[in-house]
Amino acid sequence: MANKRNLKHAINLFCEELFVECVAASEYGHNHDSAHALLYSIIKLQTEFTCRISHPEPGMPQKVYFKKLKEDFMAQATEIIDQINNL
Repeated sequence: MANKRNLKHAINLFCEELFVECVAASEYGHNHDSAHALLYSIIKLQTEFTCRISHPEPGMPQKVYFKKLKEDFMAQATEIIDQINNL
């Protein structure tokens, strides 16, 4: 398991890249309302998972918790990437 600082840093960098890609896609697309909704969902994703790193579930083994956290993050990030590609 990576330490919490490195995991937070990786999530912040990944969300930053998603944000930049969404802004770039919205500049070339015509659907600005959905782009704004995607930008909001990226910020929400970053905030949610950063908070989840800081406050793990009690009673759950840390290794299992952080593995599930990474899987959940990648699933939601993949969903957002698909939405950016459809702009």
